[in-house]
Parts: sequence; C-alpha cells; structure tokens
Amino acid sequence: MKKLQLNLLLAAALLSQTPSAFAQSNKKVEPPKTPVAAAPSSDAPKPDAKKGPKPYNKVVDSTAVTQKGLIDVHKMDQKYLFEIPASLIDQEIMTITRFSKTPAGGGIFGGEEVNRQVIQFEKGNNNNLLLRSISYVIMSPDEGKPLAQAVKNSSANPIIGIYEILAVKKDSTGKKDMAFVIDMTSTFDSDIQTFSLDPVKKQTLSIQAFQKDKSFIQKISSFPINTEIRTVKTFSTVPALLSLSPVPRIGAILPAGADAGLLTLELNTSMIALPKKPMRKRSFDARVGYFANQYGVFEEESQKADTDVFAVRWRLEPKSKEDAEKQKKGQLIEPIKPIVYYIDPATPDKWKKFIKAGIDDWQVAFEHAGWKNAIRGEYWPENDPSMSLEDARFSVVRYFAADIQNAYGPNVHDPRTGEILESHIGWYHNIMSLLRNWYMVQAGAVDPNARKKQFDDVLMGELIRFVSSHEVGHTLGLRHNMGASSATPVEKLRDKDFQEKNGHTSSIMDYARFNYVAQPEDGVTHLFPKIGDYDKWAIKWGYSYFDEAKSEKEEKTILNELTKEAYKNRRLWFGTEISPYDPRYQTEDIGDNAMVASTYGIKNLQRILPNLIDWTKENGESYSELDELYSNVTGQFRRYLGHVTKNVGGIYDNPKTYDMTGNQFEIVPKSLQKDAVNFLNKQLFATPTWLLDQNILAKINPENGVESIKSMQDATLSNLLVGDRMVRLMEGSSINKNNYSVDELMTDLRLGIFAELKSQASIDIFRRNLQKLFIDKVAALLNPGTAQVRSIPVGVTYGFKTRVVNLNQTDLPSIARGQLLSLKDSLKVASAGTNDRLSKLHVLDLIARIDKALDPKK
Repeated sequence: MKKLQLNLLLAAALLSQTPSAFAQSNKKVEPPKTPVAAAPSSDAPKPDAKKGPKPYNKVVDSTAVTQKGLIDVHKMDQKYLFEIPASLIDQEIMTITRFSKTPAGGGIFGGEEVNRQVIQFEKGNNNNLLLRSISYVIMSPDEGKPLAQAVKNSSANPIIGIYEILAVKKDSTGKKDMAFVIDMTSTFDSDIQTFSLDPVKKQTLSIQAFQKDKSFIQKISSFPINTEIRTVKTFSTVPALLSLSPVPRIGAILPAGADAGLLTLELNTSMIALPKKPMRKRSFDARVGYFANQYGVFEEESQKADTDVFAVRWRLEPKSKEDAEKQKKGQLIEPIKPIVYYIDPATPDKWKKFIKAGIDDWQVAFEHAGWKNAIRGEYWPENDPSMSLEDARFSVVRYFAADIQNAYGPNVHDPRTGEILESHIGWYHNIMSLLRNWYMVQAGAVDPNARKKQFDDVLMGELIRFVSSHEVGHTLGLRHNMGASSATPVEKLRDKDFQEKNGHTSSIMDYARFNYVAQPEDGVTHLFPKIGDYDKWAIKWGYSYFDEAKSEKEEKTILNELTKEAYKNRRLWFGTEISPYDPRYQTEDIGDNAMVASTYGIKNLQRILPNLIDWTKENGESYSELDELYSNVTGQFRRYLGHVTKNVGGIYDNPKTYDMTGNQFEIVPKSLQKDAVNFLNKQLFATPTWLLDQNILAKINPENGVESIKSMQDATLSNLLVGDRMVRLMEGSSINKNNYSVDELMTDLRLGIFAELKSQASIDIFRRNLQKLFIDKVAALLNPGTAQVRSIPVGVTYGFKTRVVNLNQTDLPSIARGQLLSLKDSLKVASAGTNDRLSKLHVLDLIARIDKALDPKK
C-alpha cells in the first residue's frame, strides 16, 4: 500500500510540471521560434471563470423551491442551499436533535432527545463560511481587556463545517451583504455528530458504521424562528453478545439489527437562534431547588477564578411598564409569552384531560409570583401543517408506546443564561402499571378503590394528573425536594382536616408518593400529593419579576432577603435529592420521624398482604400479578428499612449563609439513632414472619422465604456497617462523648441479634443465618481497608467531593475485635446451657468462626 501511494505521488508531481519540461526526456531541444500571432478562434478554450460567489439569480434560479424562515432554504434538484442571513453570522444557534422514528424493541422512542449543541456561523477566509460547535466552559465579562484575550486563547471551538459562499444577496443599493448562500446537503445527508448520535449512544445501541447509500434527507422546513431538518440515517450494527441476563441491555437485541444487521432511524434537528438579548441570569441559591448551569468566570479585577452558577427557568416578562407597575402593587398580570405545553395526539383520549389538568395545576403557583394565565396545557391541533411535534418551538408531553414504568421531564435551555426554550416531557404508557402498584401497596389499607387489579378511570386519571404535575415541575426548572415531606409531623399525617388543607408533603416535587401512614380508622381520604407551599414559594423565587433591580447583583440581594424570611417556615425548606447523610432527605419517605412513620407503614402492609390474592385474582390467569404485587410489598418494606437506617451516623444539612443564625451541619441526636437501631432489631432482625405468608409464597415461589429474609437482613447489616457511616460515627463521637458511637452501635446490634443467648431460647434457622452474617461482617472490620467518604460542597446541592479514609488506621478494627471477644464470652456461657442440638452446634460454630477471625493461623 505504501509503495502504491509513493508511485501515485510521483506521478502527480510529474503531471504538475510544464509541458516543455515534461517533453525534454523524449525530444531534442529546438531553438525557440519567433512567435506568430494566432487568429482568434471560437473553439479556443476560454480562461477559467472568476472564482468566488456568483450572481444570486444564477445560483438560486427559477427551479428553486424556497421556504422562508429563520434560514431561507432553497431545494434545487437533490441539493439544499441555505441562505444564511448576515444578521445570523456570529449569533449562537441552538440545535436539538430528536428521534422521529425508531426501531421497535430498543428502549428508544420517537420524540426523545438525541443531541443538543450550540452552533455558530462565522465568516472565514477565501469566500467561505465556517460552522463551529460552541461550548460554554470559561467566560470573561471584560471584553477588550487583556484577561478576556487570555480566555479567548483558551476557548477555541471546533470547526464542524466549511462552506463555499456560492452567492451573496445584496441590499437594494448593491453594497450591503444581506445573506450568504451555501450548500449544506453534505452536512445533513452524512453522519456529523452535532446533528446525529454521539459515540456513547451509538455504543449503547450497538451501532457500527454509517451507511450513506441507505441514508438521505427526508425534508427541510423553515419557520420564522426555526429551521427543521428531517433525516433518515441507516447504520450497520454489531452482533449482539450472548447473555444469560434476564434483563436485556438497551440495543443489545434490537430485532431490526438482529434480522437485517442494519438499523434505520429517523431524526429531526431543530435549529433555533438563541435570543439576541439574553435573559438576565438568576444566581443559583442552594436554599431553593432549581436546576443550574455554570461556567468559569475570569474578571480583570478579581483575585481568583470564579464560577458563575445560575438557575434554569423560563423567561416571563410583563407586556409593558404599566403592567410591571400593576404587578408591584399586587395585581396579577399576563406575561408577554406564556408557557404552553401541548398534549401529544398519540395520547389515549381518556387520559388527555388529566395530563392537561396536571399542567394547569401550576397556575396557582405562578399567581404567587404575580402572574395569571402564565402556564397552560393545550391539545395538539389537528391537520396543521405549520406544526411539528419535533419542532423546538413547541413544548410537548410525548406519549410513548413502551412497557417502561416511568415518565421524565427535561428541558432545553440557553447555556448562557439558563433560559428554558422548550421541553419535551417523556410519558411511557406503562407508568400506569407503576402507579397501580404504588397506590395499592401504599394506600390500599385506607382506600377501597385501590383494592383491585385494574383501577377505574377516575382514580387512574387522578394518579396520572399527579405525575403530570410532577414532571411539569421539572420542566419549569425545579429539582426533587426530598426534604419537603419531613416538614410534616407524623401524627399530622393521620389528621383528616390537616391533610385536606395541606396534604402529606409541602411539595409535589418530593418523592413522597402517597400517604402510607394514615390508618383505616383515621378517616383520611386525601392521600395524593398536590402543588404545595414549597412549590408556590419556589415558583415565586424563580419567576418573580424585579423591575426595580438594575442588575443581577441587585436582584440577588432582593432574593436573599426573601429567602431568609421564607426559611422561618419549615415547610418552605429545600432538601437535596443526593444527600448521603441527611435522613430527612430521602426518596419515598414521609413524616418527620422515619421510625414512627415506618411502624405505621408496616401495620398497613400487614393489612394489605393477606388480601393480595383476592385483589389480583382473575380466572384463567397465572399468579404473575400476585408475584408482582408481593414483590412490591417486600420492596416497600425494604424502603422503610432504608429510611430508618439513614438516621444512624446521620448529619442534618441545613443550607445557610453568613447572614443566617446557626450552623449548617448538626449530628442526628443520639436518641434518634438508638431508636433507629431498636426499630431494626424489632422489625427486621426479630424475624418478620408476617412476610412469610405461605398461602402466597406457595403460589409464586418454590422457596419458603428463608433466603429472602436473609437477603434483607444481609443488605441492612451491610448498610449499617458501611465504611462512610463508620467514619461519621467515629468523628461524631470524638467531638462529643454524648454522640452515638460505633461501639454503641455494634453493642446495640449484638444484644438484639443475639438475644437468645441471655434467655437460652432455641435459635431458629432465620436467627442462625442472621447471627452468622453479623459475625462475618464484624470480622471483616478487623481489616476494613479504605472507605470513600462523600460530602456535598457547601453553597451547592449537587455534585460530591470525596475523601479516602484508611480504616485500618482508625479505631474501627479495635472496636470490632472487642465486640468479637465480648460475643465469644457470651457464646461460651450459652453453649453450656443450650439443649437444642442445632442451636448448640450453631453456637459452637460461631465460637470457631470468631477464633478463626481473631487468629487466622488457627
């Protein structure tokens, strides 16, 4: 191959020489002759035409089919010429690429986002336009100053396309450039990453190589503020690897790929110009739960590099100065542009009104920010060719025919300011199965309507409405507020009047689901989350219009005063969804005390479990529904165990600023941590025999539940003795001897798990398994290795900083050794008084295990 390339290069070099030089090796050199003027000939070759743009009407001629819009698009034969307005040069353009159609069975669906980038056209050399991909990593506000140049020198953006300017449209004077015509066909009928799938998505879908001969541009449409490109792309696929896993990996067994070795996708790319006048950023505040964007900032007068972190939100502005004045006086006004979500026409008709109602429910929150008619849901208009579901101008709740039990609410925003431009909420059909399971298991003891295999349309509709509101909240910029439910005292969860007025959580953005604490005798009927006090406050924080603030800094000062005032009300607090140590910030929990709330929850599970057969039975059907719901009951029980466990070694994290009183971090009181361990000893380590309903297990499982119980106990013990929890307990007890310690934790566990040693009662198989687990786990702590301890940096509520702790160099091995020695002494005493054979053998085995752990050479 290298030899062939060399020969080709030599041949090219020879051909590039003048004709006379090339002929010297073949002919004798003749003396030059006096040139004679040749007569003009019409057959003589004409000089090359002048390079550069041609007249506009020579490029865009009468055969062009033109669509006018953000970018005028001319289709000529199979080519697409883009007429880039001069006003669009150097302006940022957001591109959003979505699936329009996908192969079945791959876990991807038409309407889902594939890629999102910012691009920019700029003038290049030699009559061409450059197309760059723009990343926002570092910025400088000091344009024209030395530091700004340093930032530019470190912020080169990649060129993803170079296009010859074919023609220039001039103004009426013929002097001013109005637009530049370029051919972008090759950009969209190929596989450029900016407008296609990134390498990670391709790997996930087992995509191998682009098939250009099976790919094409389907259509390009242009509208006043956007241009839409629909393409068909075909790829070869990597053969799926054999797997014994019952859960298929996305893309691994796509039927189309398996059948044909190829995948064909339809993609739609929306190009929409980012606002020429960027929205004012709103500085991020860790005390209010908004999604955020950020970039590094280098200022000439600053003595350090800063990070500008700002909230993601829609732009709501008054229609006039007069309206702004009315709003300041307390009157509700309409914004220039309201937030509108369309309902996908593919949504089953009977659910459309409930999804719309979930959107409209946010009206009350926006009223707290001074707006009326600021948000609404609308049905997608029929037979309107000017509208497309993939169009980035429209926010849509997309309905997917999928067995995935989920829904999600993303948004597309301006990376410069956080301004949300649009959103496509993903709604999977099988979310209804998840809602049925949740509601039956959490509320079936209280609500008779939850006690059947298929809910009636009214109940399911209201469940859909709740999920709709939650997902819309995300698209408004709101994150999960996992701390909202902890503001409600547990006993208030059983108070009918309180629940009617306030609900069981102060935020629909919490993962609080349903009120599982209310008991049948309480008469509570309001079991759903709704737009709560926190949601109204968060919308007020994010969407209030401060006409009097002349800068982002002044606005931040106003908001800080509002936030300090709001924090006097516990129901308005935000609790991050990623805290590794605050027990108030958890998914699926409710109430201010997990031990009390979970005890009530378990009572309801004990009421529900014996009825599962009657609630799911259907003649001629297998027990698969019973199996699914039994798994949901055990899953709910596991959640309660997790809620309680997080109190052990827990630390309260209350976001604070310098102008607020009190510390940000507080160790969970010792009494609560001991209550948590007592709960686990009682509800889990004392065998939860109520789960072992043989009438159910004999229909769904060949095993009788022994291993299932051991699995729960194993997971909880591992969670209790995990390295980062051990570190927090050791550090907490070192600063105050009244704080709960590792030694106290192990002692409380040991006394509960080995209670039979004192009573000399027989030890059954469940407890024997548990006691072996305990010894093995404590023995492992004799040489615990290292632990990664995570924390959230102050001032933010996302991202972790991690430190590695060598546990071998702490008190942990010493405490573990002391615990094993104490346990060995108790076992020796018990072995003499135990008459049950299996119990005695078990005790002797435990002694041997301890000896082996303490002295491995034995």
